[in-house]
Amino acid sequence: MSFSFAPLLTRMQELRDLGGAIGLLTWDQETYLPAKADEARGAQLSTLQGLYHERLTATALGDLLAAAAAQRDLPADQRAMARVLAWERGRAVNVPGDLVRAIAEAQSQGLTAWRAAREAKDFRLFQPALQRLLELRRQQADAIGHSGQRYDALLEGYEPGMRVERLRPVLESLSRRLVPIIRAVSEACARKGPWPLAGKTFDVEKQWRFTLRLLKDMGFDLDAGRQDKSIHPFTGGTHPRDVRLTTRLEAENPFPALFGTIHEGGHGLYEQGFSEEHFRTPLAAAPSMGLHESQSRLWENIVGRSRPFWRHYFPLLQAQMPESLQGLTTEQFHVAVNWVEPSLIRVEADEVTYNQHIALRFELELLLIGGQLPLADLPAEWNARMESLLGVRPPDDVKGVLQDIHWAWGELGYFPTYALGNLYSAQLWAAARPAVQPELERGNLLALREWLRQKIHREGYRYPAEELVQRVCGRGLTDDDFIRYLTAKYSELYGVTL
Repeated sequence: MSFSFAPLLTRMQELRDLGGAIGLLTWDQETYLPAKADEARGAQLSTLQGLYHERLTATALGDLLAAAAAQRDLPADQRAMARVLAWERGRAVNVPGDLVRAIAEAQSQGLTAWRAAREAKDFRLFQPALQRLLELRRQQADAIGHSGQRYDALLEGYEPGMRVERLRPVLESLSRRLVPIIRAVSEACARKGPWPLAGKTFDVEKQWRFTLRLLKDMGFDLDAGRQDKSIHPFTGGTHPRDVRLTTRLEAENPFPALFGTIHEGGHGLYEQGFSEEHFRTPLAAAPSMGLHESQSRLWENIVGRSRPFWRHYFPLLQAQMPESLQGLTTEQFHVAVNWVEPSLIRVEADEVTYNQHIALRFELELLLIGGQLPLADLPAEWNARMESLLGVRPPDDVKGVLQDIHWAWGELGYFPTYALGNLYSAQLWAAARPAVQPELERGNLLALREWLRQKIHREGYRYPAEELVQRVCGRGLTDDDFIRYLTAKYSELYGVTL
């Protein structure tokens, strides 16, 4: 009997459509959902996620994937589609249904306990829920399978193909090399006096209009997407022609809006940039969270905090908000957007200190999954490592071990993708810079979008993340390009030897 890919393609498209509907409901949940609709939305999402899981784990889909794998002459893209879906299905099938339900229940309890613990500023109120989540994640890792390192199975849920033995030496090297850079740059920054924008206010509607201009200039298609407001900026949507971004507006500080938009715009350009022939298939996706994060970090930090960017945009922003930015020079504003100071909160950290926050979490997660750190000791261990890595010590658990929501969901293995995004962004910039820097100097952001579209976006999930980076940059994961980027930028900006 001859093989037809059509039935498998139909199943792929159904799964993508279900995922799109889930994405739309989730986006609405964070933006426009009425306050009394939480319970109804939870039921709707639960139903759709159940349908997705049923279709993903169906025996018929497994038979179609097995038949596709047996074909020697399958076109490359079809072979890649089948490989990606088979990998996702394999993880889902290996985890028993009762364990899936137990994790979902523990996540709900974990979120409730985490919120109560934050309110009381007391980790002990969250400890039993986190203990339960850890036990379940260990069971999940064992069910998925690993070669002795449980964390690998969890890490691969966000970064397919990555292993602790590959990642840990890179992050340890990065952390070690950052220590003298952080010390020198933060001391030089402190000598400049107070933050240049301290005490100013910024009209939020004017901020909003400016963020929409930035999106347009970056090449984000507002006829195939939109931007809205949320407490925590994120990117979602249903399809490459329906990409939803959000940003956050603060009257006392324009940077959450400006850099939130640029950051999410980088994610949005990736989502809009997949090849049309891959729409509604597993290839219309990034191969890892780290590579997706590389797009947002490249735009937000390497481009959005650069001197050429603000030479072009600061006069426009100043004209939009003369009452707030009067008397400031472009150089003063450039210093303000590159202010370096060790801080307690990860999401507020600058690009120089940020990766130390990830190093802390990664090492603690390894200890927790390995059962080498009693949960009762976690807050003290967190505080000691913060002091060692950044020279600051949390005054309470809210500004320490309870600050992130990830552990309330049991999302162990997620944090390293943030550091991977930073490292990949520097590698991609080193490869792109010769071609796009002259255009950026002229204020043309589209040159970078087109370079990324051709090199990264249109490839979708054809290759694993590190293999794609290797193809584009000529080398796999390394911290060298990121360290070179920081050294060159901050030695010149602050006049220090690094």
